[in-house]
Amino acid sequence: MRTVGTVSRGIKAPIIRPGDDLVSIVVNSVNDAVVNENIKLKDKDIVAVTEAIVAKAQGNFATLNDIATDVKNKLGKGTVGVVFPILSRNRFSNILKGISRGVDKLVIQLSYPFDEVGNPLVSIDKLYDLGVFQFNKTYTAQEFTDLVKDVTHPFTGVNYLDLYKNICECDCEIVLSNDPTEILKYTKKVINADIHSRFRTKKLLINNGAEKVVSLHEILNESVNGSGYHEEFGVLGSNLSTDEKIKLFPRDTKTFISNLQKALKQKFGVNLECMVYGDGAFKDPVGGIWELADPVVSPSYTSGLEGTPNEIKLKYLADNKIANLTGKDAVEAMKKLIIKKDKNLKNKSESLGTTPRRITDLVGSLCDLTSGSGDKGTPIVLVTGYFDNYASE
Repeated sequence: MRTVGTVSRGIKAPIIRPGDDLVSIVVNSVNDAVVNENIKLKDKDIVAVTEAIVAKAQGNFATLNDIATDVKNKLGKGTVGVVFPILSRNRFSNILKGISRGVDKLVIQLSYPFDEVGNPLVSIDKLYDLGVFQFNKTYTAQEFTDLVKDVTHPFTGVNYLDLYKNICECDCEIVLSNDPTEILKYTKKVINADIHSRFRTKKLLINNGAEKVVSLHEILNESVNGSGYHEEFGVLGSNLSTDEKIKLFPRDTKTFISNLQKALKQKFGVNLECMVYGDGAFKDPVGGIWELADPVVSPSYTSGLEGTPNEIKLKYLADNKIANLTGKDAVEAMKKLIIKKDKNLKNKSESLGTTPRRITDLVGSLCDLTSGSGDKGTPIVLVTGYFDNYASE
């Protein structure tokens, strides 16, 4: 029996520039790691590539003026509302600045005490201390500031009320409400900026009298004056690149993944699974922030990564079905139970306590944690042994 299970390795790569042959770069980087670290690859091992370098190699960038042009074309003149944006300098501040250039006046409606991904505008404990236990009231920015006094983010020290107002290059007003239809008291033209709840929010706005509603996935969903774009996600999944430019989510990742899998098979002679990954889908237990600001964890992946795990719970079996066995007898009995397990363990006692999540979300989260978001320089992740289990030889 093997003594090591899943191993996730960050693979260093050169600095990626637009036009680079990313498939060759990934294959060469993995090969350098395999040779230098004496790694033995097997069928079903995984090579994952962060969405950032895929988009960079594609040159999928857009300027803030491109955003402004698209917003102006789709919403026209006058006052526009922006409802439920996340609180992020990296993810939303440049988008907001671009939007503000395309309108005459902007009304920004923030949710509170958290944004959609759990980022706190103000501590919920602070609101409780002030006697605010329900969050169904609407506040102006000044009313909210007068209530809580200090509106600074607990980690970054940023006052997002001031930041977002000062970023705007037009007349700007900020309100706080958790009712998406509140924005309709100010304007009937709305950009709903939420990510995972965007279709529900857009439907609510339309059903309650909005004249025009544009979601972030509909901004730059086609090229503007030769800009980058994303036909499905628009500016969702984008990041700040420079003060005047954003990097969009990568396009046509299915083709990239297919070409990469073929090139890896040719190089190493094994059938490796491949995926493009972005944010992991996990929640920080201290800050309460749900990491997933991208529209999906993985926009594309090979077929072997489809579905959810079909695993039995070793602890349950050890305490029940083989409770009277020890040592080698227990090991052999456990291996037999794993080998003979049902192909579908849904609602079976043997699977109680296992993780019923998509494999791509689990692997993507593992890769995001491995590669990090700072200066590790490992935008490629090699995961070996992920599909091994206690019975693997």
